[in-house]
Amino acid sequence: MVLMKNNNQWHNGKSNAAFERARRCIPGGVNSPARAFNALPIGPPFVESAKGSKIYDIDGNEYIDYVCSWGPMILGHAHPAVKEAVIKAAEKGTSYGAPTEAETELAEKITNAFHSIQKVRLVSSGTEAVMSAIRLARAYTDRQLIVKMAGCYHGHSDSLLVQAGSGLAQTSNPSSAGVPTSIAEKTIVLPFNDTEAVKAAFAAHSDEIAGVLVEPVAANMGVIPPEPNYLETIHNLCTNHGSLLIFDEVITGFRLALGGAQEYYGIDADLTCLGKIIGGGLPAAAFGGRADVMDMLAPDGPVYQAGTLSGNPIATAAANATLDILIAEKPYKVLEEMSRRLQAGLTEAAADADLPMTINSAGSLFSCFFTDKPVRNFSDAQAADIEMFKKYFVKMLQSGIYLAPSIFEAIFLSTGHSGEDIDQTIQTARNVMKDL
Repeated sequence: MVLMKNNNQWHNGKSNAAFERARRCIPGGVNSPARAFNALPIGPPFVESAKGSKIYDIDGNEYIDYVCSWGPMILGHAHPAVKEAVIKAAEKGTSYGAPTEAETELAEKITNAFHSIQKVRLVSSGTEAVMSAIRLARAYTDRQLIVKMAGCYHGHSDSLLVQAGSGLAQTSNPSSAGVPTSIAEKTIVLPFNDTEAVKAAFAAHSDEIAGVLVEPVAANMGVIPPEPNYLETIHNLCTNHGSLLIFDEVITGFRLALGGAQEYYGIDADLTCLGKIIGGGLPAAAFGGRADVMDMLAPDGPVYQAGTLSGNPIATAAANATLDILIAEKPYKVLEEMSRRLQAGLTEAAADADLPMTINSAGSLFSCFFTDKPVRNFSDAQAADIEMFKKYFVKMLQSGIYLAPSIFEAIFLSTGHSGEDIDQTIQTARNVMKDL
């Protein structure tokens, strides 16, 4: 059951020492908070290398990886074609600060994949993409308010680090120190999957809402698919009130289908934010949409947005190589079948162990909640047994299965995963759940 390069039991002495060293010069010892394992009784493994479906830490432990760098590694780690593209690009130089044909090639792939994207601007992170899309929506509509959904994460820009106020259709409060109340008040936070709440927001602020920002499939409070007519209702309300519909497809873009959730559900957004997979494992993201909206960006229009490393030649090389493979091989049915097989095994294991579990899925994306109730919004996700998840996570990690260290994250599969990986994961989960 235990996968180790050195065939010994799991241990983390070197990782613990590395973590303590990091904490002396990096806040919290990590460069993104979710990596710190703050709510868990163990520290994070420090990764040494990865290949295919596996990652290896500095203690010699081997894991089947279901984090996949939080989504980008849809082809698995160190895919030969992507690696070769990066090496060839690096040999020519790492950054130019000038246009390259590779940027246009990537933009063409994105606009061909997404029916709603006529023009696209490349950036370096999902946070940049969403922040810029919001600025663009406000400029285009000449309005200030943005609607977002509780539990959906859209990066760490000030406008989006907010929490709901006291009632529906009310403006919001900062959820992070350093965010001015005056900025938070420009964002309305509503429950996900609640069409009546969206209608109430438009009724109260019909001529003030610049746009509605939503993950078409929520994947930052665990995976929560949209209920029937939810996205259509938001789309129609935006159209009728002159607001822009902004889809955050940083996770779902090129993951659910080539055309993301918009292809998967058959609905177009006015603006779309992309990231993760389009970087092929390197820092790259994008936002795009209707030409009349995108043409407001500088240098053609009055909305300023810039980035020294936007369209970086190494990142675009990885992105083009990744998308070329996805376009040619279209692995989505295979990934979905693998996901369904893993879900079925986990469901059976939980039932046999008499543990309540609800699994939500969309395409190959899914997440497990330790609850016997439906999970359709952030409040439902928070009501699941988080302490049980922590115990489950630790035992799975120590048994060679690398999951995201939070109940509010997705399980990601890649073309690097094999049937043997799935079988081993199911058997490991069965043993762990019996122990729990």
